[in-house]
Amino acid sequence: MGSSPTEITLVLEPADRFDVIDVSQRIREELGDVLARYRRTLYCSHHTTAGYLDQSLCSRLGYSRDRLGSILHLFQQIFPPNANYEHDKLHLREELSDEQRQTEPRNADSHLAFIGSGLKNCVTYNNGPEASAHFIDLDGVHEHGVRRRRTTALAYNREDKIHSLEISVPVSRHPIDSVNLRDPAIGLFERIGRMVHEHGVEKGRIDVSLDSKESLSGLTVNEYETLLMRHDLAEVLRDPMRFMAEKGRSLVRDPRRVLSKTRDYASYDLVRVLNEVLDATGISESRFEHLIARFMAGPARKFLRMKRSVSFLVSDGDSGPSVVQGTYQSPVLVQWGATANLARKLHVDLVSFD
Repeated sequence: MGSSPTEITLVLEPADRFDVIDVSQRIREELGDVLARYRRTLYCSHHTTAGYLDQSLCSRLGYSRDRLGSILHLFQQIFPPNANYEHDKLHLREELSDEQRQTEPRNADSHLAFIGSGLKNCVTYNNGPEASAHFIDLDGVHEHGVRRRRTTALAYNREDKIHSLEISVPVSRHPIDSVNLRDPAIGLFERIGRMVHEHGVEKGRIDVSLDSKESLSGLTVNEYETLLMRHDLAEVLRDPMRFMAEKGRSLVRDPRRVLSKTRDYASYDLVRVLNEVLDATGISESRFEHLIARFMAGPARKFLRMKRSVSFLVSDGDSGPSVVQGTYQSPVLVQWGATANLARKLHVDLVSFD
């Protein structure tokens, strides 16, 4: 157990739009049982519509590819494709050139499913003979071709918290809001960069978490595109059941009913979908009842599996140690209730690996 950390980057080609790929198995096939020499592995996705689930959930599901797929099937039902999302109205996307509009996928459903299901860009697993890490891709194949995905595994034995800082992030008085934490005006990543440089951490992790007193808020890592965050995600947060009834055409029995009835229909059909998941996974209802409670309670804090912390890989490159981020990845602070002081406190920890 005295080995230095080992970093491995794989290029993956999904077989379908939705695919579940066993990354730990791929590593064994290509490099042998290298992970067995280490206690833990950090798995990092470089994308906003593909990532990993926490090990605790994967363990409860027996690390089964089919059971994990069934969990994500639930969120694909709630966020169906081609449901008139603002993000998919490419003519409104001012950041795209005319050429980019010809090849840009319409994938708002994949972004929302990533956020809502609790998929993460970075997870840390305890290694073991049964522990399989599955890369879950929600948008691997689209009308313009197959994506080439990148994922990094960093295996290590010990971690130590080296330094911490606090930052206060301004938020608006609007109860439904999202903040791009990658925005230079906030200064978060400038401070993180200085911290990594000053402490010379070559292999490690950055953990960003909400203060324990912060409520009605969560963190995710995704593409911070205005229409996606300020319209589609905001619509989910305002009224999850109404969103589900209006967007999820396959879930609504009679869309001609008046809107006052849509919540009842969405609730009814959600139970049906959850029962399908229970049947497909073969797990007991008691194990799944926590997730059921999240959805049936209605408010966004129960509807979404939003996290209170996010993480990023720290690695040494040609220009020295830095935080590893995919091109479009941004940490996003989401709130579904206003805070009196118009700011939310975050804690940032720098963790070193040996």
